[in-house]
Amino acid sequence: MTKFQDLGLKEEILKGIREMGFDEAFPIQEAVIPVLLSGRDVVGQAHTGSGKTAAFALSMLQEIQPKKGIQGLIMAPTRELAMQISGEIKKFGKYTGIRVATVYGGQGMGLQLDALDRGVEIVVATPGRLIDHLKRGSIELGDITHIVLDEADTMLDMGFIDDIQFILDLAPEDRVMSLFSATMPTTILRLSEEYLKNPKQFLLDADDLSGEGIDQAFLVIKDRDKMKYLIDFIKPVKGQIIVFCSTKYRTRDVAKFLHQEKFDAVAIEGDMSQSRREQSMSKFRSGKVDILVATDVASRGIDVPRVELVVNYDVPNQEMVYFHRIGRTARAGAKGRAITLVSYSSVGDWNLVKRQIKVELTDLNKEMGIEISIPDPLKRQVPSRRYGGSSSRSGGYSRGRSGGYGRSGGYGGSSRGDARDDRSGGRKKYGDRGGRNSYGGRSRW
Repeated sequence: MTKFQDLGLKEEILKGIREMGFDEAFPIQEAVIPVLLSGRDVVGQAHTGSGKTAAFALSMLQEIQPKKGIQGLIMAPTRELAMQISGEIKKFGKYTGIRVATVYGGQGMGLQLDALDRGVEIVVATPGRLIDHLKRGSIELGDITHIVLDEADTMLDMGFIDDIQFILDLAPEDRVMSLFSATMPTTILRLSEEYLKNPKQFLLDADDLSGEGIDQAFLVIKDRDKMKYLIDFIKPVKGQIIVFCSTKYRTRDVAKFLHQEKFDAVAIEGDMSQSRREQSMSKFRSGKVDILVATDVASRGIDVPRVELVVNYDVPNQEMVYFHRIGRTARAGAKGRAITLVSYSSVGDWNLVKRQIKVELTDLNKEMGIEISIPDPLKRQVPSRRYGGSSSRSGGYSRGRSGGYGRSGGYGGSSRGDARDDRSGGRKKYGDRGGRNSYGGRSRW
């Protein structure tokens, strides 16, 4: 592998990299950094945890000059991801004198204005709040030389495409721009054609959906039984755990149940204030708590190297959401595990996800001898959901230190109905599906 010092980076940047414990560049960094430094635009399709943040951040830090106004702009879909990117840039640029401001909805405008007034060279922003600053004149784009769109497909899903086009139309045409996305839907490709100049494309295994390094398993059970199996799966784990739920109501129920069972857990969901969300993430990142229960609003902004297990308490409504969730474990080449709890009403959605997974899955129903008995009404719904055949296999799926899978005491889940978590502040989601709850309802099954 190529060492960072061979990429032509300044000594001030290399000092920050070494302090973070890095020496050799990841493949995407080795490929992208020289191209961006040459002044050419880049379109990168790479899976989560591949190191793309450093790829665009180091290139930007190399070119930007201190005390020359805002020269770098990075747009991200969620506040968590924006804060994560800012934190990484500050570490990489610790000795460069380059300052970073993060602007996002949910935080008081006054704090952001104070940071901007002190002078910054790089702004990391969510599109909506960035437009607020542009309209009031607290951010100007006239001196921008570098623009990054990170997780572009998620910004499209959250309805930000018009905002992004509005912002890019205000930026100078003479700039270096990079766009990173796990998937490349037609709208993203059109965006790159319109705003990027002869970009170099890097697919680097794209998001090949392999889940490499992640031991993936699934268990099909009644929804009301999920709580007791969740306890079984998390009890023996020594590292940190993330439990993903489909809605804010489920997140609250699961976090409350874990507290009742004497587990250290924090939650993140859309209705929480920004300060509470930051407090929860801080406790999890610092290792003060072992379990994070989250909706997908947080799945793009969690970069914790010690996550040993990801549990999909609910099947996600999109295949790519599954891979972004499980990508929170096995970071930077480490190993990890992911378990998906599939309610009977979500079997059809799970089969759509399974078709995209290119590694063998462990069928825990077979491992644990748990029979699947789907009621007739749900069976009759299967054809309309493009139900596919099962994809199971035998073989050992170890629970690590504790041995076999047992069943803990019964716990009846809440019968509260599901409501989809509003991640986009009331925006109409791109590709709206008419309000249908495609996560799978929370029924007695």
